Amino acid sequence: MRTRFLVVTLVGLLAHTTFAQQPPQPSPTQAPDQQPPITFKVEVNYVEIDALVTDSNGKFVRGLTRDDFEVIEQSKPQTISVFSLVDIPVERPDAPLFSKAAIEPDVRSNQETDGRVFVLVLDDLHTPSQRSPRVRVAARQFVERYLGENDIAAVVTTGGSKFAAQNFTSSRRLLLKAIDAFMGQKLRSATLEQLAQIPSPVPGTNSRSDPLTFERAYKARASLGTLKNVSEYLDGIRGRRKAVLFFSEGIDYDISNPIKNQFASDVRGEMQTAIAEASRANVSYYAVDPRGLSGFEDAIEIQSLPEDNSLGMHTMLDEMRNAQDSLRSLAEETGGFAAINRNDYRETFAKIIEDNSSYYVLGYYSDARRDGKFRPIDVRVKHPGLQVRARKGYTPVRERPASKPPAASAKTSAELREALASPLPVSGLPLSVSAAAFRGTKDKASVSISLEIDGSRFKFSEKGDRVFDEVEVSMVAYDAGGVGREGGHDTVQLTLRPQTRDVVVRRGVRIMRRMELAPGIYQVRIGARETGDGRVGTVLLDLDVPDFSKDKLAMSGLAITSAGASAVPTARADEQFKDVLPAAPTTIRTFARQDELATFVEVYDNERTPHRVEIKTTVLADDGTVAFTTSEERRSEELGSAGGGYGHTTRIPLKGFAPGRYVLRTEARSLLANGATGMRELEFRVQ
Repeated sequence: MRTRFLVVTLVGLLAHTTFAQQPPQPSPTQAPDQQPPITFKVEVNYVEIDALVTDSNGKFVRGLTRDDFEVIEQSKPQTISVFSLVDIPVERPDAPLFSKAAIEPDVRSNQETDGRVFVLVLDDLHTPSQRSPRVRVAARQFVERYLGENDIAAVVTTGGSKFAAQNFTSSRRLLLKAIDAFMGQKLRSATLEQLAQIPSPVPGTNSRSDPLTFERAYKARASLGTLKNVSEYLDGIRGRRKAVLFFSEGIDYDISNPIKNQFASDVRGEMQTAIAEASRANVSYYAVDPRGLSGFEDAIEIQSLPEDNSLGMHTMLDEMRNAQDSLRSLAEETGGFAAINRNDYRETFAKIIEDNSSYYVLGYYSDARRDGKFRPIDVRVKHPGLQVRARKGYTPVRERPASKPPAASAKTSAELREALASPLPVSGLPLSVSAAAFRGTKDKASVSISLEIDGSRFKFSEKGDRVFDEVEVSMVAYDAGGVGREGGHDTVQLTLRPQTRDVVVRRGVRIMRRMELAPGIYQVRIGARETGDGRVGTVLLDLDVPDFSKDKLAMSGLAITSAGASAVPTARADEQFKDVLPAAPTTIRTFARQDELATFVEVYDNERTPHRVEIKTTVLADDGTVAFTTSEERRSEELGSAGGGYGHTTRIPLKGFAPGRYVLRTEARSLLANGATGMRELEFRVQ
């Protein structure tokens, strides 16, 4: 059935990957109200619950302890072995004062993983094409106005469109791009289909049947199958609440009458499975009906169709009521809620953010057999007047088939391979990464990746006058269709003198690598494992690889380094920067006032008419004041008949810069009339 593979666009992982993690264990020094860390290898009988506790005014109640809660599973009290208060702030985009929009960070770290987790499921199978804009407007509103800078989200469709899909990212730009590609494909109302049959399709009777009943049931099962697959994928995330926003007009199949509707039992079973999987994975569904208060556009068509005593406006209202009931059931059974018959979603989205910002995590070990039978849970608070909202139960999972491993190098260790399969970054070993795409060979780009690893987490062994450790690094790039491409594997042997070890501990280690990628959007998963203490970390990098031959003027990514950053030991240098930068590109974006920056960019000139190109680099302070500027002109004759690119290097002394935020901007402009332009920019800070 197609429903088994609907979530391949998230991105290629939902249908293939499960990831086990340990129940979070507070460290001895961890305060009782801190969020538990994410680790690995959860035991199969570990059960985790998110509990929302509110007072009589609906406000979240803080200050509760483990002893204030009771968890009852099948009438049997459970021992709460894991307890934590999660209290996540909402971080809003922070744009420079001179700009209306925030500049997207060019560096990603796995230490930025403490936000909320959302999956936006856009139900194109149950949205008419003419009402697609309503879904796009509602979903965009949530991303633009409510998603925090520290949050991570993904977009999928129930129809499996790879264009309207985006894997987990904190990039609003990529999320909105996926949302804007959404297009509904809902079938016409069953009432209208029956009324349109002239004469009656059954000779000698007045009965009419829906000619699309098979396809209608198929689409219903497909949508529910997507929800089930999303929940199954999210099961790998522990220690935090997981929310699915289901933008849908509801399941377009009447499951209340199995005698009249031959596929009602199948659709009902798929709904029960979706709810059971969400309950087991501790996922909450929030249903958003984009029709608003009206939702009666289909009724206009009735006026042009023949009258039928058994069909008409009342049956269309029954259809909508059944569809909305399905949304309520999905949401209420999984700890969420349904937003129906409303045109304003501000209160809805604010409540979703509130639900997923402050809650208690309760974990215990159940004696449940893995028999696939539902086990009810009752969460109580030992204080009168307080209300608790939590999932109502779960279904112990039977044995799952082995998950498909990520497309990593065969040399990748099992521990690192498992971490690369995680839906979210793994923070055991702190990593930061940046990348810049340059023109490569033939039809591919050459992407330079700079990975920096926190050396303070290394555990060196000593032998004689040397210390030893080893770092394993593996990379995988997933394209928009979810196809993974191995990006390389390195094992870095650290055999150091004690004084060099001290430098590594203070400054970390940098590893450079190149990947050859065709134009397109990718998510690059980069993992590192330090063998001394077994720490593992992964970081996710969203990468947009342009087609440098498409436009008359194109620019590579912007590489940046500094005199201070050159002190970071580089284990695997990129020789292509040797003659254009004084040191390897860095992920550092905060520099001392006595430092000096160096930047490099290539400008690709595809215009055949002889001309000049101006390349300008500017540093703008937060208020828009120009702190530094330089420019140069290049002639197309430099490139010869084969064309090519101009390399542009800039040195920027920071002496005299006031502490604060700055924007580095490099622009290229053809001096032909109506000449083409290009620009790259990034933020940095001076302290």
